[in-house]
Amino acid sequence: MGFHSFESPYDWSRIDSYRRRAEQCPGGLVDLSVGSPVDPVPRSVRDALAAASDDGQARGYPKTAGDGSLRQAAADWFRRRRGVDLNALGADLVPTVGSKEAVALMASLLHLGPGDRVVQPTVSYPTYAIGTQLAGAQVTTVDDPTDTDSWVNLLGVRAIWINSPGNPSGRIIDRAGLAKIVRAARSIGAMVLSDECYALLDWSESARVGQDVQITASPCILEPQVCGGDASGILCLYSMSKQSNMAGYRAALVAGDAHLVEAMTAYRKQMGLIVPGPVQRAMRAALEDGDAVMTQREVYARRLHALAEGLRSYGYDAVMPQGGLYIWAQARSGDCWADMADLSRLGILASPGEFYGDGHYLRFSSTITDEQLELALGRLRSAA
Repeated sequence: MGFHSFESPYDWSRIDSYRRRAEQCPGGLVDLSVGSPVDPVPRSVRDALAAASDDGQARGYPKTAGDGSLRQAAADWFRRRRGVDLNALGADLVPTVGSKEAVALMASLLHLGPGDRVVQPTVSYPTYAIGTQLAGAQVTTVDDPTDTDSWVNLLGVRAIWINSPGNPSGRIIDRAGLAKIVRAARSIGAMVLSDECYALLDWSESARVGQDVQITASPCILEPQVCGGDASGILCLYSMSKQSNMAGYRAALVAGDAHLVEAMTAYRKQMGLIVPGPVQRAMRAALEDGDAVMTQREVYARRLHALAEGLRSYGYDAVMPQGGLYIWAQARSGDCWADMADLSRLGILASPGEFYGDGHYLRFSSTITDEQLELALGRLRSAA
């Protein structure tokens, strides 16, 4: 499975000069570049972590596949929040050490390599491409994966990455689009890899899924009407980082085709890619605490609306995304780096769209404190 070389524009050192300039602004830097949560971890999660800090799961080796209580909580979460019965689909799950690790290793763990092609959106999270390159497979980008004609007849397609709600665009793929992707992939024997880590941050008016009508969720690749009641060839990724501010816990999971998950779990066990026992207990608490998720959703919705309004006042064509944590806006100058320089003079650091596949855009994150948000809005409005 040895690692191959990779190339990527996703290098945060490239924005260091803009960061330094922004830090010189009176009042200091407002960092809108990285989607790293800043709000408190839910009390239920912290309590669960503390309670498990010296139990058997902490002293001994935890289970790679997840202990029984976590596995049950995850299955219940899929049923309650996503309208998905994993057992009925022939699906299994495994916790991962954050979703980035799962994304970066996915192609390698699926035995993809030279001669294989992995399709992904042109504008997307950079680690999809990096993971494909590490496996030695070929990256192929398409503007819209739901346009299956753009990839279904290409030679060697073995997998298709999708991300809904998308990072950075916030786009949500509806059920018809997801089902179309699944049908096309199965027609050529390819796998569908669906990154759904922003699933509970759905700002659209789409139908609510599951038993809890308070929390909207974007459509899931494992819903029966999408996958035909069969998880074969499908893997779904989810993370606690966004819904519960647990990025530092490195808490995520992969669910889907039981045969694929079983094989991946065997490799993970041998490599020691195991979520620590106390973190598994914290994950269970996060999956069960819908009230905390609802509270955080309201915070992000408010910040995103305010951020979009502030960016519009400065001249950006900024709108509330369909889902996720980011405003994806076209650069005022037409070039993301020129806009990065302009914003740095206001003490604001954004993320250049080139990192995500389009240098004509910028990404602005809502993962900042309310105080920092007000500081950014004041600067944007006063400079308009």
